[in-house]
Amino acid sequence: MALKATIFKATLNIADMDRHYYADHQLTLARHPSENDERMMVRLLAFALNASEQLEFTKGLSTDDEPELWQKSLSNEIELWIELGLPDESRLRKACNRSKQVILYTYGGRGVPIWWDKNKAKLARFNNLTCVNLDPEATEQLAGLAQRAMSLQVTIQDGEVTFSNEHGLVALTPEPFA
Repeated sequence: MALKATIFKATLNIADMDRHYYADHQLTLARHPSENDERMMVRLLAFALNASEQLEFTKGLSTDDEPELWQKSLSNEIELWIELGLPDESRLRKACNRSKQVILYTYGGRGVPIWWDKNKAKLARFNNLTCVNLDPEATEQLAGLAQRAMSLQVTIQDGEVTFSNEHGLVALTPEPFA
């Protein structure tokens, strides 16, 4: 018998001083059986960092030809493609060919520098690709905020992101790869 996705509800109150974006978002996340709390919360972080009315979650892990999040134009062109983790270079190449802008958020610690050393030369040719690393300790702490029904305040200022709720606060600074 196949395991079903676990549904999480999240209210994000976003105050992004860097982009002058202030909004509340009511989100429903389906956590795939193979996904852990850390990865799901990194998806929420990626949403908060790029939030707009058009940004949406996709089928994610269960679909090979879709990113974790995307933003499409009214004419159904992909404007923003957001990936997580340490994908294969060919997946990022495909994303860069299909979308105006691609953002990759890496996380997970020790494997990230090895992945970057292996792929940076190949990825350097894509002008529409931005790779950002997330501190592994911070993403683990972020996982601690995960609940089936979440209400999170997200503040973004001077590149620092703060997630908070009644149970705690996590601050992190996404670092673009050089």
